Amino acid sequence: MKSQAVLLRKTGAPLPYAGSSAMEIVEIDLAPPGEGEVLVRIEAAGICHSDLSTVNGSRARPVPVILGHESAGMVVGIGGGVNDLRVGDHVTSIFLPSCGKCVECLGGIPAHCSIAAAANARGEMITGGSRISVSGEKILHYNGVSCYSQYAVMDQRSLIKIDDDIPFDIAALFGCALLTGIGAVRNSSHAQPGRSLGVWGLGGVGLAAIIGAVIAQSSPIIAIDPVASKRKLALDLGADFAISPDDEIRDLVPEGVVVAIEAVGRAASLKQAYDATARGGTTVTVGLPSASEMFSISALSLVADIKTIRGSYLGSANPRVDIPEYVEYWRAGKLPVEKLLSATLPMSKTAEAMDLLTSAQVVRQVIHPHEN
Repeated sequence: MKSQAVLLRKTGAPLPYAGSSAMEIVEIDLAPPGEGEVLVRIEAAGICHSDLSTVNGSRARPVPVILGHESAGMVVGIGGGVNDLRVGDHVTSIFLPSCGKCVECLGGIPAHCSIAAAANARGEMITGGSRISVSGEKILHYNGVSCYSQYAVMDQRSLIKIDDDIPFDIAALFGCALLTGIGAVRNSSHAQPGRSLGVWGLGGVGLAAIIGAVIAQSSPIIAIDPVASKRKLALDLGADFAISPDDEIRDLVPEGVVVAIEAVGRAASLKQAYDATARGGTTVTVGLPSASEMFSISALSLVADIKTIRGSYLGSANPRVDIPEYVEYWRAGKLPVEKLLSATLPMSKTAEAMDLLTSAQVVRQVIHPHEN
């Protein structure tokens, strides 16, 4: 079938992206869903920094590719062997399906699936190959989702069924921003009530981490970002303090924070978070810096200060367990996702949305593929 979609042919184009040829709206051909696959009408897709990292070239991904990995929509077609989804179901996407057979999946951490990670890196579906083409040319998938499109073919393992009453704009954020941010606090750092926690970087993931810290009853919660409006939003979400990266966090917590969450995606921010981590504490990084950035610390400090550094991908989550639980938090008013939504835009404004994200003045923007 045909679908309008956002195609990225070349990375590293100069700013601004609006008006440039970095991204273009094209008509794609989608193969029908195969065994274990589902056709989804995309209703909302989030503009995430991971997509921007591919556009600006700081994170290598093969092209040409249809962008987007954070979405919500409705099932409109089903391939063979799909038993858990039906036409008409509402779904949210996750950017790392789990094969269920690798060491990581069998070990109970589907977010670490090595088979899916390898497929994502190749720009293919988890079962191999592409379902997208333009005039016969093979086009790659982005993290098995490629939701900057009116329609997308995804593996059933990339989708989580959600209740019909959840607005699509809200549902889209559950599969990336919330899983990653809250998961970094809950699954990766194992934050404890009454213990201090700091978050560096207040984009969608960082602010989700603030929400996760509130749910975990961390105290005090300190938000760190250069943008005043984001610091204010962090306070509205429950942070106890919000400071600039130029401020000294140890003026607030002389011993340092027990948990430091780095969500900027810069080695310098990770170093600042590590230096601010208390003796015996844990530094968790969820950001995606350029592969050329190096992180240097005193090797002695790991032993002498008994510190731990952890990477967290997809919040070390089990999406089929965690997303339904987060939905219940949202229903109870404990997860104010709406406050993370900066704007909604038609898909034709994707380039402008990337420019706004580059400016660091927005949190989460959502595009609507079927709007002009």
